[in-house]
Amino acid sequence: LQRDAKGQYLFDLLCHHLNLLEKDYFGIRFVDPDKQRHWLEFTKSVVKQMRAQPPFTMCFRVKFYPTDPAALKEEITRYLVFLQIKRDLYHGRLLCKTSDAALLAAYILQAEIGDYDPGKHPEGYSSKFQFFPKHSEKLERKIAEIHKSELSGQTPATSELNFLRKAQTLETYGVDPHPCKDVSGNAAFLAFTPFGFVVLQGNKRVHFIKWNEVTKMKFEGKTFYLYVSQKEEKKIVLTYFAPTPEACKHLWKCGIENQAFYKLEKSSQVRTVSSSNLFFKGSRFRYSGRVAKEVMESSAKIKREPPEIHRAGLVPSRSCPSITHGPRLSSVPRTRRRAVHISIMEGLESLRDSAHSTPVRSASHGDAFAGPGRSGRAESSERVAVIADESYSPADSVLPTPVAEHSLELMLLSRQANGAPCSIEEEKESEAGTPAAEAEGELRALCPGAGGLGPAQAQQVNKFLLSVLRLLLVTVGLLFVLLLLLIVLTESDLDTAFFRDIRQTPEFEQFHYQYFCPLRRWFACKLRAVVNLLIDT
Repeated sequence: LQRDAKGQYLFDLLCHHLNLLEKDYFGIRFVDPDKQRHWLEFTKSVVKQMRAQPPFTMCFRVKFYPTDPAALKEEITRYLVFLQIKRDLYHGRLLCKTSDAALLAAYILQAEIGDYDPGKHPEGYSSKFQFFPKHSEKLERKIAEIHKSELSGQTPATSELNFLRKAQTLETYGVDPHPCKDVSGNAAFLAFTPFGFVVLQGNKRVHFIKWNEVTKMKFEGKTFYLYVSQKEEKKIVLTYFAPTPEACKHLWKCGIENQAFYKLEKSSQVRTVSSSNLFFKGSRFRYSGRVAKEVMESSAKIKREPPEIHRAGLVPSRSCPSITHGPRLSSVPRTRRRAVHISIMEGLESLRDSAHSTPVRSASHGDAFAGPGRSGRAESSERVAVIADESYSPADSVLPTPVAEHSLELMLLSRQANGAPCSIEEEKESEAGTPAAEAEGELRALCPGAGGLGPAQAQQVNKFLLSVLRLLLVTVGLLFVLLLLLIVLTESDLDTAFFRDIRQTPEFEQFHYQYFCPLRRWFACKLRAVVNLLIDT
């Protein structure tokens, strides 16, 4: 990958490899060394967006969830969205009732292993699969019952389509949670969905605001503001506090992109948005892609033979050590992986596939996921809910977007060697080096010269200098305008004591006769010449 290669080049390369045409719903996500998530911006250089040393770890994700996923034109697109929502279900991001959870899991089971066969599927076979962060025997029996009696004969494509139709009806469909706190200090999760802005607290949706009611979004430091205009000219300002300024900026950029994608009629209506009312202060951002309506119109024009889809076959899961859980399962549904390795020295090194399915829970590790005798922090991760009557805490998800694993192994090994307890956040960071992270479609790009001393500090210095430069230019511009206004007023017939005193000073008289009068005669002469030229023509 060339040093100046834009994000669009990398994304197009990946979509070409996946044989994907309806690509506007997807994006590439990465995590910086401070564990802050980012979406790769396609208009900027890939290398300049990275703060870590190469190789970089990136993930192919659904960025804009389709309003109606069942209406997608191509089966390959529906399959990729299906994989993403299956991952959301496993994370505990897709909240639902027990009955809905059982149905969704049964659809996954039917799509991956086909019809129920007593010879192949003994009693309790559904318990061998990991669909949610937390299982119960009652739920597993319900899943097996639906799979046996209601889904027989459905092809994988039909099961995936039914799965999408059901998932689309849930309140938390398309939720990508951003942890924040409200003005009272209560924990909350903000999210942008195809239908609007959502605020979740506990297991409840406390706010839902349609996109046409959102008038403005801005942020200052860690504070995020959402301006809402509802019926009867009722205006509301919702205020939330992000953990860091970087997290708040990421939240703001996600909001700007989602509002543009779902609300606007065409991409020509997209405007550059500032995070501040003063143009020389704050951040400026512009969504660079197509909007949902244009994507749907473009999809309708696709005419080609449906590409072949290599769905995953069932494979045994590989257990791996975990800091807080001990030996346990791979944390992700073992979906089909597309890993792209790109090297500047060797060109396109390889494009390879490997198929993985929903992880199998072996007898020896059947209870390892729960992990007896864990600390209170580990117990909090167990409360990640798929069922709506439990606590909603996607921040405790066992499978975040992985970060690059440089220096992590040494840090984690040293912590373990010293017997020091490690937090869930550290476990999240270590997930990049596990088979679980490998199974979720990571993308590594080896780029030269990406390093540098203190990139974060350099970025802050650049922002400060740019802000100072803007302030200086605005100040000079205002002084120039004020000077012109003063000259016009003093040369006018306005008769006030202030202007009379100025006109009587020797400096003003010298300026008036030596500079202003000759300049006025010169402009008048030029103006007459232009008028005469127009009259003659």
